[in-house]
Amino acid sequence: MYDEKEERYLDCINNVAHVGHSHPDVVKAAAQQMELLNTNSRFLHDNLVLYAQKLQATLPDKLSVCYFVNSGSEANDLALRLAWQYTGHKDIITLDHAYHGHVSSLIDISPYKFHQLSDREQRQSVHVAPNPDVYRGKYRGDHPDPATAYADDVKDIIHTAHGKGRKIAAFIAESLQSCGGQVIPPAGYFQKVAEHVRQAGGVFIADEVQVGFGRVGTHFWAFQLQGEDFVPDIVTMGKPIGNGHPMSCVITTKEVAEAFLSSGMEYFNTFGGNPVSCAIGLAVLDVIQKEDLQGNALRVGGYLTRLLEKQKEKHPLVGDIRGHGLFVGVELVRDRVKLTPATAEAQEIIYKLKEQHILLSADGPHRNVLKFKPPLCFTKEDADVVVGKIDHILTDLEKALGMNLPNLVNLDKGGSKRKLPTDENGHQHHNGLAHSGEIAQRDPRQTKRPKT
Repeated sequence: MYDEKEERYLDCINNVAHVGHSHPDVVKAAAQQMELLNTNSRFLHDNLVLYAQKLQATLPDKLSVCYFVNSGSEANDLALRLAWQYTGHKDIITLDHAYHGHVSSLIDISPYKFHQLSDREQRQSVHVAPNPDVYRGKYRGDHPDPATAYADDVKDIIHTAHGKGRKIAAFIAESLQSCGGQVIPPAGYFQKVAEHVRQAGGVFIADEVQVGFGRVGTHFWAFQLQGEDFVPDIVTMGKPIGNGHPMSCVITTKEVAEAFLSSGMEYFNTFGGNPVSCAIGLAVLDVIQKEDLQGNALRVGGYLTRLLEKQKEKHPLVGDIRGHGLFVGVELVRDRVKLTPATAEAQEIIYKLKEQHILLSADGPHRNVLKFKPPLCFTKEDADVVVGKIDHILTDLEKALGMNLPNLVNLDKGGSKRKLPTDENGHQHHNGLAHSGEIAQRDPRQTKRPKT
């Protein structure tokens, strides 16, 4: 990226510019179609059909009906409508710290947002399940079967709701949770949750807005990481789908779509699936394939993760490295046993990197997780640059804090399977820096970070 002064920036967080900022193939496709025709989707156009066919070909056969809309929020809102109509139920199960969009229906199911409002009451129709975080969550890496344990919590929520005469319409989750701190659910979790939800008459909605289109490297869609035996009932997508152009999509089964049609209320979207948007969507898919960007995500993502693992061996502030492909989180902690969040330190790293023209962000319930989700053209050389800078900043921070590895218990190295204290998973932020006045003065800014 370049600013108005032609100064160069390394973008490590922009999962909207999926194939690279201002990619010439995408720009050309948009301009050519705009010169020819753009109109609303009441008029049939070849691009709409061609794009639907090409997009559906990346998914399991069961997911065969496309609804084109204009943003991730619009996609998730429509997904809820599909679930409500198909099931005849109203209640939604969501994950703690989840974020699914900015419209009213989605704020209601986004604890990441509604927990910030002290006077906002959680709707009775919304149920919050524990985040399946095996590092900091309720069931951790030392648990023999965290997938089943977390899924059983969802089962318990369903049972409690039924006891109150309520019925579940859907369980919704990001396939990999982004705003919640780059959380990777344990393998098998979605299958078990889907079983419980479907037995209750509900459907499973996979939100791929942040993590789809080859970002995870091994698969085109992040929900496929759970295994071939898992297929959601509804998938939503957005952000990277248009490489910066506002477009999104909901894809579901024929059964769900037919139930939605039977409501008698026609669904229409003025701009969803317009010729220009579909031309752009087709160009994005072509670039992903032509430039092997999914393969690049796998190769460079693996390289980035290995570099970061070496930083964990070197720096006591680095508590956990997790991710798939070019979706990677680095959780910073003051103490590897208590998992005390290093919130201020994470924010300091963000500011110091920006001063050096590197864009990174932090998120999670404690805002102590550095999140990597760059354009898929990110290179190994880019990874070397940013990790090298992080190494120097961590060294300075730890020197100011008087931290060093020999004084810490490293749970990963010793093979210890101790039970970590669960009371460290509250929402209290520990963000003061006793030994660094310069850093402490920056603490008030930690809540004013760009939302990506």
